[in-house]
Parts: sequence; structure tokens; C-alpha cells
Amino acid sequence: MSAHCMLTGARPGFGNRVSHSHRRTSRRFDPNIQSKRYWLPGEGRYVRLRLSARAVKTVDAIGVEAAVARIRARGVRI
Repeated sequence: MSAHCMLTGARPGFGNRVSHSHRRTSRRFDPNIQSKRYWLPGEGRYVRLRLSARAVKTVDAIGVEAAVARIRARGVRI
């Protein structure tokens, strides 16, 4: 599975490693993806979400119901 956040849509960024001699090679900047399980009281079940660390804080702030509504609005099936 790719490093992709379900809530924010964060995906890997790409750039270059630069050595001491200034040679450049490709690299990826992956987001900090965590798999979290949340209780969804409206549906009476748990949902497992793959979220970035920033998105975990967003869920804590806005609540899991609002976060799941945003994820579904993006067209992601949960």
C-alpha cells in the first residue's frame, strides 16, 4: 500500500539526495502514515484509518464522525 493519508490526501514528495561531493540521486519524502482504529458511534462499529500524524491530530480536534464525513466526501470508501 502506498504512503497515502485518507483524510488529508498527503502523498510522498520527491526530491534528491545530495552527497558531500554534490552528486544527486533520487529519493522520496514519505508522510508519517499511521494505522489507527476508531470507534464510529453513528454506525456502531470500528473503522481502521490510514492517517498521517497531522491528520490524527485533526481527528482529535474535529471528532471521528466529522473526519469520516470528510473522507467520504473525497470519495474514499470506508
